Amino acid sequence: MDIHVRYLDQEGKLWSQFLDLICLTDGKADSIVLALKNIIQMKGIPVHLIFGLGTDGAAVMTGKHNGVAKQLSNEWPWLLSVHCAAHRLALACEDASEDVPYMATFRDHLEQLHLYFRNSANRSASLKAAAEVLGVCELKVKQVKDTRWLSQHEAVKNLSKNISAVLGALAEEVEIRKCPTAKGLYSFLATYRFIAALHLQADVLPHLARLSKPFQREDVMFLAIKEQVPVTLALIKGIKDSGGHQPGSHLARLNQSLDDPLGLGAFSISAEQERGRRGQDNTGGRQQYWQRFQSQVMDPYLDGLIAHLERRFSEVGVLAAFGILGPQSTTLPNDITHTHLRTLVGKFCSDVDFDTVLEEWASFKEQVVSGPLKNKTQLDIFSDLSSKYEEFGVLYPTISQLAAIALTVPVKTNIRNRLQGDHLAACMRISINRPEVSDFPYQEALETFFRKPRKIHCSKNKCSLCG
Repeated sequence: MDIHVRYLDQEGKLWSQFLDLICLTDGKADSIVLALKNIIQMKGIPVHLIFGLGTDGAAVMTGKHNGVAKQLSNEWPWLLSVHCAAHRLALACEDASEDVPYMATFRDHLEQLHLYFRNSANRSASLKAAAEVLGVCELKVKQVKDTRWLSQHEAVKNLSKNISAVLGALAEEVEIRKCPTAKGLYSFLATYRFIAALHLQADVLPHLARLSKPFQREDVMFLAIKEQVPVTLALIKGIKDSGGHQPGSHLARLNQSLDDPLGLGAFSISAEQERGRRGQDNTGGRQQYWQRFQSQVMDPYLDGLIAHLERRFSEVGVLAAFGILGPQSTTLPNDITHTHLRTLVGKFCSDVDFDTVLEEWASFKEQVVSGPLKNKTQLDIFSDLSSKYEEFGVLYPTISQLAAIALTVPVKTNIRNRLQGDHLAACMRISINRPEVSDFPYQEALETFFRKPRKIHCSKNKCSLCG
Protein backbone atom coordinates (compact mmCIF):
# COMPACT_ATOMS: atom_id res chain seq x y z
CA MET A 1 0.00 0.00 0.00
CA ASP A 2 1.45 3.36 -0.94
CA ILE A 3 0.67 6.46 1.09
CA HIS A 4 0.75 10.12 0.11
CA VAL A 5 0.54 13.10 2.46
CA ARG A 6 -0.78 16.65 1.99
CA TYR A 7 0.61 19.42 4.12
CA LEU A 8 1.12 23.18 4.25
CA ASP A 9 4.40 25.02 4.50
CA GLN A 10 4.82 28.18 6.56
CA GLU A 11 3.69 30.35 3.66
CA GLY A 12 0.38 28.51 3.44
CA LYS A 13 1.39 26.72 0.23
CA LEU A 14 -0.07 23.25 -0.26
CA TRP A 15 2.17 20.25 -0.96
CA SER A 16 1.33 16.64 -1.83
CA GLN A 17 4.11 14.07 -1.64
CA PHE A 18 4.68 10.34 -1.60
CA LEU A 19 5.33 9.16 1.97
CA ASP A 20 6.10 5.46 1.81
CA LEU A 21 5.25 2.03 0.46
CA ILE A 22 4.34 -0.50 3.13
CA CYS A 23 3.66 -4.21 3.11
CA LEU A 24 0.31 -5.59 4.21
CA THR A 25 -0.05 -9.11 5.54
CA ASP A 26 -3.64 -9.11 4.25
CA GLY A 27 -6.34 -6.73 3.09
CA LYS A 28 -8.25 -6.58 6.38
CA ALA A 29 -9.07 -3.28 8.08
CA ASP A 30 -7.14 -4.19 11.24
CA SER A 31 -3.97 -4.83 9.23
CA ILE A 32 -4.31 -1.54 7.33
CA VAL A 33 -4.88 0.43 10.56
CA LEU A 34 -1.85 -1.15 12.21
CA ALA A 35 0.33 -0.45 9.16
CA LEU A 36 -0.81 3.19 9.03
CA LYS A 37 -0.12 3.75 12.72
CA ASN A 38 3.33 2.19 12.41
CA ILE A 39 4.35 4.38 9.47
CA ILE A 40 3.01 7.52 11.18
CA GLN A 41 5.03 6.72 14.30
CA MET A 42 8.14 5.80 12.31
CA LYS A 43 8.01 9.06 10.33
CA GLY A 44 7.46 11.09 13.48
CA ILE A 45 4.23 12.69 12.28
CA PRO A 46 2.24 14.31 15.13
CA VAL A 47 -1.10 12.55 15.30
CA HIS A 48 -2.91 15.68 16.50
CA LEU A 49 -2.01 17.37 13.19
CA ILE A 50 -3.61 14.65 11.02
CA PHE A 51 -7.11 15.81 10.07
CA GLY A 52 -8.05 14.01 6.86
CA LEU A 53 -8.05 10.53 5.33
CA GLY A 54 -8.77 10.13 1.60
CA THR A 55 -9.96 6.69 0.47
CA ASP A 56 -11.47 5.09 -2.61
CA GLY A 57 -14.71 4.24 -0.84
CA ALA A 58 -14.07 0.48 -0.56
CA ALA A 59 -15.93 -1.23 2.28
CA VAL A 60 -12.71 -2.13 4.07
CA MET A 61 -11.83 1.59 4.20
CA THR A 62 -15.23 3.17 4.89
CA GLY A 63 -17.22 0.42 6.61
CA LYS A 64 -19.35 2.06 9.30
CA HIS A 65 -18.77 -0.70 11.88
CA ASN A 66 -15.11 -1.72 11.55
CA GLY A 67 -13.66 0.05 8.51
CA VAL A 68 -10.28 1.76 8.58
CA ALA A 69 -11.80 5.23 8.79
CA LYS A 70 -14.15 4.14 11.59
CA GLN A 71 -11.34 2.64 13.66
CA LEU A 72 -9.11 5.68 13.25
CA SER A 73 -11.98 8.09 13.95
CA ASN A 74 -12.79 6.26 17.18
CA GLU A 75 -9.24 6.93 18.35
CA TRP A 76 -8.82 10.33 16.67
CA PRO A 77 -12.30 11.98 16.75
CA TRP A 78 -11.09 14.98 14.75
CA LEU A 79 -10.17 12.83 11.71
CA LEU A 80 -12.35 13.42 8.63
CA SER A 81 -12.72 10.57 6.14
CA VAL A 82 -13.40 11.61 2.53
CA HIS A 83 -14.55 9.39 -0.32
CA CYS A 84 -12.33 10.15 -3.34
CA ALA A 85 -14.07 12.57 -5.73
CA ALA A 86 -12.68 10.78 -8.81
CA HIS A 87 -14.13 7.49 -7.59
CA ARG A 88 -17.46 9.15 -6.90
CA LEU A 89 -17.54 10.40 -10.47
CA ALA A 90 -16.67 6.97 -11.88
CA LEU A 91 -19.36 5.29 -9.77
CA ALA A 92 -21.99 7.87 -10.75
CA CYS A 93 -21.28 7.30 -14.46
CA GLU A 94 -21.23 3.53 -14.05
CA ASP A 95 -24.54 3.54 -12.17
CA ALA A 96 -26.16 5.71 -14.84
CA SER A 97 -25.10 3.25 -17.56
CA GLU A 98 -26.27 0.23 -15.57
CA ASP A 99 -29.71 1.79 -15.04
CA VAL A 100 -30.37 1.76 -18.82
CA PRO A 101 -29.90 -1.76 -20.25
CA TYR A 102 -29.04 -0.53 -23.73
CA MET A 103 -26.22 1.72 -22.48
CA ALA A 104 -24.68 -1.21 -20.61
CA THR A 105 -24.88 -3.27 -23.81
CA PHE A 106 -23.42 -0.36 -25.76
CA ARG A 107 -20.38 -0.33 -23.47
CA ASP A 108 -19.95 -4.12 -23.76
CA HIS A 109 -19.97 -3.96 -27.55
CA LEU A 110 -17.29 -1.27 -27.54
CA GLU A 111 -15.07 -3.68 -25.63
CA GLN A 112 -15.88 -6.56 -28.00
CA LEU A 113 -15.08 -4.31 -30.96
CA HIS A 114 -11.68 -3.48 -29.53
CA LEU A 115 -10.87 -7.14 -28.86
CA TYR A 116 -12.03 -8.19 -32.33
CA PHE A 117 -9.55 -5.98 -34.14
CA ARG A 118 -6.74 -6.14 -31.58
CA ASN A 119 -6.47 -9.94 -31.67
CA SER A 120 -5.89 -10.28 -35.41
CA ALA A 121 -3.28 -8.71 -37.66
CA ASN A 122 -5.47 -9.39 -40.72
CA ARG A 123 -8.44 -7.61 -39.18
CA SER A 124 -6.28 -4.66 -38.16
CA ALA A 125 -5.00 -4.48 -41.74
CA SER A 126 -8.57 -4.58 -43.04
CA LEU A 127 -9.51 -1.73 -40.70
CA LYS A 128 -6.50 0.28 -41.83
CA ALA A 129 -7.39 -0.26 -45.49
CA ALA A 130 -10.98 0.88 -44.89
CA ALA A 131 -9.66 3.95 -43.09
CA GLU A 132 -7.38 4.83 -46.01
CA VAL A 133 -10.23 4.52 -48.50
CA LEU A 134 -12.34 6.90 -46.39
CA GLY A 135 -9.45 9.27 -45.75
CA VAL A 136 -9.22 8.55 -42.02
CA CYS A 137 -5.75 8.86 -40.48
CA GLU A 138 -4.34 6.99 -37.48
CA LEU A 139 -7.52 5.05 -36.79
CA LYS A 140 -7.49 2.90 -33.67
CA VAL A 141 -10.33 1.10 -31.94
CA LYS A 142 -9.56 1.99 -28.35
CA GLN A 143 -10.19 -0.30 -25.42
CA VAL A 144 -12.88 0.24 -22.82
CA LYS A 145 -11.39 -1.11 -19.58
CA ASP A 146 -14.06 -2.63 -17.31
CA THR A 147 -16.70 0.07 -16.74
CA ARG A 148 -14.58 3.17 -16.30
CA TRP A 149 -16.23 6.12 -18.02
CA LEU A 150 -12.91 7.80 -18.86
CA SER A 151 -11.92 4.89 -21.10
CA GLN A 152 -15.39 5.10 -22.62
CA HIS A 153 -14.73 8.74 -23.43
CA GLU A 154 -11.52 7.93 -25.30
CA ALA A 155 -13.16 5.07 -27.19
CA VAL A 156 -16.28 7.05 -28.11
CA LYS A 157 -14.29 10.10 -29.18
CA ASN A 158 -12.29 7.99 -31.64
CA LEU A 159 -15.16 5.82 -32.80
CA SER A 160 -17.59 8.69 -33.38
CA LYS A 161 -15.15 10.18 -35.90
CA ASN A 162 -14.43 6.89 -37.66
CA ILE A 163 -17.54 4.73 -37.33
CA SER A 164 -17.94 4.48 -41.12
CA ALA A 165 -14.44 2.98 -41.48
CA VAL A 166 -15.17 0.47 -38.72
CA LEU A 167 -18.44 -0.55 -40.35
CA GLY A 168 -16.69 -0.88 -43.70
CA ALA A 169 -14.05 -3.18 -42.22
CA LEU A 170 -16.71 -5.31 -40.49
CA ALA A 171 -18.76 -5.54 -43.69
CA GLU A 172 -15.69 -6.81 -45.55
CA GLU A 173 -15.08 -9.42 -42.86
CA VAL A 174 -18.67 -10.58 -43.17
CA GLU A 175 -18.73 -10.66 -46.98
CA ILE A 176 -15.29 -12.10 -47.71
CA ARG A 177 -14.44 -14.22 -44.67
CA LYS A 178 -17.98 -15.05 -43.53
CA CYS A 179 -16.95 -14.31 -39.95
CA PRO A 180 -19.88 -14.86 -37.54
CA THR A 181 -18.36 -12.56 -34.88
CA ALA A 182 -18.06 -9.74 -37.39
CA LYS A 183 -21.63 -10.36 -38.48
CA GLY A 184 -22.86 -10.07 -34.90
CA LEU A 185 -20.93 -6.86 -34.30
CA TYR A 186 -22.07 -5.39 -37.61
CA SER A 187 -25.71 -6.21 -36.91
CA PHE A 188 -25.48 -4.31 -33.62
CA LEU A 189 -23.42 -1.36 -34.84
CA ALA A 190 -25.24 -0.77 -38.13
CA THR A 191 -28.46 0.29 -36.39
CA TYR A 192 -30.07 3.62 -35.76
CA ARG A 193 -30.03 3.11 -32.00
CA PHE A 194 -26.28 2.46 -31.82
CA ILE A 195 -25.41 5.44 -34.00
CA ALA A 196 -27.72 7.65 -31.94
CA ALA A 197 -26.20 6.36 -28.69
CA LEU A 198 -22.73 7.03 -30.07
CA HIS A 199 -23.69 10.63 -30.83
CA LEU A 200 -25.26 10.97 -27.37
CA GLN A 201 -22.09 9.76 -25.64
CA ALA A 202 -19.98 12.03 -27.83
CA ASP A 203 -21.99 14.97 -26.43
CA VAL A 204 -22.03 13.87 -22.77
CA LEU A 205 -18.63 12.34 -22.08
CA PRO A 206 -16.50 15.42 -22.87
CA HIS A 207 -18.25 17.28 -20.04
CA LEU A 208 -17.52 14.41 -17.64
CA ALA A 209 -13.91 14.26 -18.81
CA ARG A 210 -13.55 17.99 -18.19
CA LEU A 211 -15.00 17.55 -14.69
CA SER A 212 -12.45 14.83 -13.94
CA LYS A 213 -9.44 17.03 -14.67
CA PRO A 214 -9.57 19.03 -11.42
CA PHE A 215 -9.88 15.77 -9.49
CA GLN A 216 -6.64 14.49 -11.02
CA ARG A 217 -4.56 17.37 -9.65
CA GLU A 218 -2.35 16.79 -6.62
CA ASP A 219 -3.52 20.01 -4.94
CA VAL A 220 -7.24 19.47 -5.57
CA MET A 221 -9.52 20.50 -2.69
CA PHE A 222 -13.24 20.56 -1.97
CA LEU A 223 -13.68 23.78 -3.96
CA ALA A 224 -13.35 21.68 -7.14
CA ILE A 225 -16.51 19.81 -6.13
CA LYS A 226 -18.30 22.98 -5.09
CA GLU A 227 -17.51 24.88 -8.30
CA GLN A 228 -17.23 22.31 -11.10
CA VAL A 229 -19.97 19.76 -10.37
CA PRO A 230 -22.84 22.29 -10.70
CA VAL A 231 -21.44 23.42 -14.07
CA THR A 232 -21.36 19.84 -15.36
CA LEU A 233 -24.89 19.20 -14.09
CA ALA A 234 -26.15 22.31 -15.89
CA LEU A 235 -24.53 21.20 -19.16
CA ILE A 236 -26.05 17.73 -18.98
CA LYS A 237 -29.45 19.19 -18.11
CA GLY A 238 -29.08 21.45 -21.16
CA ILE A 239 -28.67 18.38 -23.40
CA LYS A 240 -31.78 16.84 -21.85
CA ASP A 241 -33.89 20.00 -22.06
CA SER A 242 -32.95 20.65 -25.70
CA GLY A 243 -34.16 17.20 -26.69
CA GLY A 244 -30.86 16.54 -28.45
CA HIS A 245 -31.11 19.60 -30.68
CA GLN A 246 -28.44 21.90 -29.24
CA PRO A 247 -26.74 23.79 -32.08
CA GLY A 248 -23.35 22.30 -32.87
CA SER A 249 -23.90 19.12 -30.87
CA HIS A 250 -23.32 15.62 -32.25
CA LEU A 251 -26.97 14.70 -31.74
CA ALA A 252 -28.03 17.73 -33.78
CA ARG A 253 -25.91 16.36 -36.65
CA LEU A 254 -27.28 12.82 -36.37
CA ASN A 255 -29.47 12.89 -39.48
CA GLN A 256 -26.75 14.65 -41.45
CA SER A 257 -24.29 11.91 -40.48
CA LEU A 258 -26.73 9.17 -41.47
CA ASP A 259 -27.27 10.76 -44.89
CA ASP A 260 -23.60 11.45 -45.66
CA PRO A 261 -22.87 9.44 -48.88
CA LEU A 262 -19.16 9.35 -48.05
CA GLY A 263 -19.79 8.14 -44.51
CA LEU A 264 -22.70 6.39 -42.85
CA GLY A 265 -24.96 7.02 -45.82
CA ALA A 266 -23.17 4.24 -47.67
CA PHE A 267 -24.54 1.66 -45.20
CA SER A 268 -28.26 2.58 -45.42
CA ILE A 269 -28.71 2.53 -41.66
CA SER A 270 -32.42 2.60 -40.96
CA ALA A 271 -33.43 -0.50 -39.03
CA GLU A 272 -33.46 -0.52 -35.27
CA GLN A 273 -32.47 -3.75 -33.60
CA GLU A 274 -34.86 -4.71 -30.85
CA ARG A 275 -33.02 -6.35 -27.96
CA GLY A 276 -34.72 -9.37 -26.42
CA ARG A 277 -35.90 -10.91 -29.68
CA ARG A 278 -34.40 -12.15 -32.89
CA GLY A 279 -34.39 -10.00 -35.99
CA GLN A 280 -34.87 -6.32 -36.48
CA ASP A 281 -37.78 -3.92 -36.47
CA ASN A 282 -38.01 -2.13 -39.81
CA THR A 283 -41.40 -0.56 -39.15
CA GLY A 284 -41.78 3.18 -39.01
CA GLY A 285 -39.44 5.87 -40.21
CA ARG A 286 -36.51 7.73 -38.79
CA GLN A 287 -38.75 9.97 -36.66
CA GLN A 288 -40.22 6.92 -34.94
CA TYR A 289 -36.73 5.54 -34.32
CA TRP A 290 -35.70 8.84 -32.74
CA GLN A 291 -38.76 9.01 -30.50
CA ARG A 292 -38.16 5.48 -29.25
CA PHE A 293 -34.47 6.19 -28.67
CA GLN A 294 -35.27 9.40 -26.81
CA SER A 295 -37.86 7.81 -24.52
CA GLN A 296 -36.12 4.46 -23.95
CA VAL A 297 -32.43 5.41 -23.93
CA MET A 298 -31.51 9.09 -23.99
CA ASP A 299 -33.90 10.57 -21.42
CA PRO A 300 -33.54 7.73 -18.86
CA TYR A 301 -29.75 7.80 -19.23
CA LEU A 302 -29.47 11.59 -18.80
CA ASP A 303 -31.95 11.59 -15.91
CA GLY A 304 -29.99 8.80 -14.21
CA LEU A 305 -26.67 10.56 -14.77
CA ILE A 306 -28.00 13.80 -13.25
CA ALA A 307 -29.53 11.95 -10.29
CA HIS A 308 -26.41 9.92 -9.54
CA LEU A 309 -24.10 12.94 -9.80
CA GLU A 310 -26.34 14.91 -7.45
CA ARG A 311 -26.52 11.99 -5.03
CA ARG A 312 -22.76 11.41 -5.03
CA PHE A 313 -21.74 15.05 -4.75
CA SER A 314 -24.56 17.07 -3.21
CA GLU A 315 -23.97 15.74 0.30
CA VAL A 316 -20.32 16.22 1.20
CA GLY A 317 -20.88 16.46 4.94
CA VAL A 318 -18.37 18.52 6.89
CA LEU A 319 -16.70 19.66 3.67
CA ALA A 320 -19.74 21.78 2.86
CA ALA A 321 -19.32 23.70 6.11
CA PHE A 322 -15.89 24.97 5.02
CA GLY A 323 -17.67 27.12 2.44
CA ILE A 324 -18.40 29.76 5.07
CA LEU A 325 -14.69 30.63 5.30
CA GLY A 326 -14.85 32.68 2.14
CA PRO A 327 -16.64 35.47 0.28
CA GLN A 328 -20.07 33.89 0.68
CA SER A 329 -19.82 34.40 4.46
CA THR A 330 -20.92 37.99 3.87
CA THR A 331 -24.23 36.98 2.27
CA LEU A 332 -25.34 33.96 4.31
CA PRO A 333 -27.74 34.43 7.24
CA ASN A 334 -26.14 34.27 10.68
CA ASP A 335 -28.05 31.14 11.69
CA ILE A 336 -26.60 29.20 8.73
CA THR A 337 -23.04 30.44 9.23
CA HIS A 338 -23.23 29.74 12.97
CA THR A 339 -24.49 26.21 12.29
CA HIS A 340 -21.62 25.50 9.89
CA LEU A 341 -19.15 27.10 12.25
CA ARG A 342 -20.40 24.96 15.13
CA THR A 343 -20.03 21.87 12.92
CA LEU A 344 -16.39 22.71 12.14
CA VAL A 345 -15.48 23.60 15.71
CA GLY A 346 -17.17 20.51 17.08
CA LYS A 347 -15.29 18.28 14.66
CA PHE A 348 -11.80 19.78 14.72
CA CYS A 349 -11.53 22.13 17.72
CA SER A 350 -13.82 20.67 20.37
CA ASP A 351 -11.64 22.02 23.19
CA VAL A 352 -12.18 25.64 22.06
CA ASP A 353 -14.94 27.77 23.57
CA PHE A 354 -17.52 28.43 20.86
CA ASP A 355 -18.29 31.95 22.08
CA THR A 356 -14.63 32.82 21.56
CA VAL A 357 -14.85 31.48 18.02
CA LEU A 358 -17.93 33.60 17.36
CA GLU A 359 -15.94 36.66 18.40
CA GLU A 360 -13.22 35.68 15.93
CA TRP A 361 -15.87 35.11 13.30
CA ALA A 362 -17.44 38.57 13.66
CA SER A 363 -14.06 40.24 13.18
CA PHE A 364 -13.07 37.91 10.33
CA LYS A 365 -16.31 38.70 8.52
CA GLU A 366 -15.47 42.40 8.59
CA GLN A 367 -12.06 41.59 7.09
CA VAL A 368 -13.86 39.92 4.18
CA VAL A 369 -16.37 42.77 3.78
CA SER A 370 -14.07 45.77 3.93
CA GLY A 371 -10.62 44.67 5.10
CA PRO A 372 -7.57 43.18 3.35
CA LEU A 373 -9.51 40.00 2.48
CA LYS A 374 -12.05 41.91 0.42
CA ASN A 375 -12.46 40.78 -3.23
CA LYS A 376 -10.22 37.73 -2.68
CA THR A 377 -11.18 34.21 -3.75
CA GLN A 378 -11.88 31.54 -1.18
CA LEU A 379 -8.62 29.78 -2.00
CA ASP A 380 -6.65 33.01 -1.52
CA ILE A 381 -8.38 33.62 1.81
CA PHE A 382 -7.49 30.10 2.95
CA SER A 383 -3.85 30.61 2.00
CA ASP A 384 -3.65 34.00 3.78
CA LEU A 385 -5.24 32.58 6.92
CA SER A 386 -2.84 29.62 6.91
CA SER A 387 0.36 31.58 6.32
CA LYS A 388 2.68 32.06 9.28
CA TYR A 389 3.85 35.32 7.73
CA GLU A 390 0.42 36.96 7.86
CA GLU A 391 -1.13 38.44 11.01
CA PHE A 392 -4.34 36.41 10.69
CA GLY A 393 -2.96 33.43 12.60
CA VAL A 394 -2.54 35.65 15.65
CA LEU A 395 -5.83 37.49 15.20
CA TYR A 396 -7.95 34.42 14.41
CA PRO A 397 -6.20 31.27 15.71
CA THR A 398 -9.20 28.96 15.44
CA ILE A 399 -10.43 30.19 12.05
CA SER A 400 -6.86 30.05 10.70
CA GLN A 401 -6.58 26.45 11.87
CA LEU A 402 -9.87 25.59 10.17
CA ALA A 403 -8.63 27.18 6.93
CA ALA A 404 -5.44 25.10 7.07
CA ILE A 405 -7.52 21.96 7.59
CA ALA A 406 -9.74 22.88 4.63
CA LEU A 407 -6.65 23.08 2.40
CA THR A 408 -5.12 19.79 3.53
CA VAL A 409 -8.14 17.48 3.83
CA PRO A 410 -7.86 15.25 0.71
CA VAL A 411 -10.74 14.87 -1.73
CA LYS A 412 -8.96 12.29 -3.92
CA THR A 413 -7.50 8.90 -3.12
CA ASN A 414 -4.08 8.99 -1.51
CA ILE A 415 -3.87 5.33 -0.51
CA ARG A 416 -3.39 2.74 -3.25
CA ASN A 417 -2.50 -0.92 -3.23
CA ARG A 418 0.81 -1.77 -4.90
CA LEU A 419 3.47 -4.44 -4.82
CA GLN A 420 5.85 -4.14 -1.89
CA GLY A 421 9.57 -3.68 -2.19
CA ASP A 422 12.20 -1.35 -0.77
CA HIS A 423 13.64 -0.70 -4.22
CA LEU A 424 10.19 0.08 -5.62
CA ALA A 425 9.53 2.44 -2.71
CA ALA A 426 12.80 4.26 -3.39
CA CYS A 427 12.00 4.53 -7.11
CA MET A 428 8.53 5.90 -6.37
CA ARG A 429 9.95 8.43 -3.92
CA ILE A 430 12.43 9.65 -6.53
CA SER A 431 9.81 9.69 -9.29
CA ILE A 432 7.15 11.55 -7.31
CA ASN A 433 9.10 13.79 -4.96
CA ARG A 434 12.13 14.58 -7.12
CA PRO A 435 13.12 18.15 -7.98
CA GLU A 436 12.87 19.46 -11.50
CA VAL A 437 15.25 17.75 -13.93
CA SER A 438 16.84 21.10 -14.74
CA ASP A 439 17.71 21.56 -11.04
CA PHE A 440 19.46 18.20 -10.64
CA PRO A 441 23.20 18.60 -9.72
CA TYR A 442 24.63 16.33 -12.42
CA GLN A 443 28.26 17.32 -11.80
CA GLU A 444 27.97 16.66 -8.09
CA ALA A 445 26.34 13.28 -8.75
CA LEU A 446 29.17 12.26 -11.11
CA GLU A 447 31.82 13.30 -8.60
CA THR A 448 30.08 11.31 -5.87
CA PHE A 449 29.77 8.26 -8.12
CA PHE A 450 33.45 8.20 -9.12
CA ARG A 451 34.83 8.70 -5.62
CA LYS A 452 34.99 4.92 -5.45
CA PRO A 453 36.92 2.81 -8.00
CA ARG A 454 34.65 1.87 -10.89
CA LYS A 455 34.98 -0.68 -13.64
CA ILE A 456 33.28 1.63 -16.12
CA HIS A 457 35.00 4.63 -17.67
CA CYS A 458 33.77 7.37 -19.95
CA SER A 459 35.07 7.80 -23.49
CA LYS A 460 36.91 11.01 -22.65
CA ASN A 461 40.67 10.52 -22.42
CA LYS A 462 42.27 11.57 -19.12
CA CYS A 463 38.92 12.36 -17.54
CA SER A 464 39.39 14.09 -14.19
CA LEU A 465 36.45 12.18 -12.68
CA CYS A 466 36.80 8.55 -13.74
CA GLY A 467 40.59 8.52 -14.20
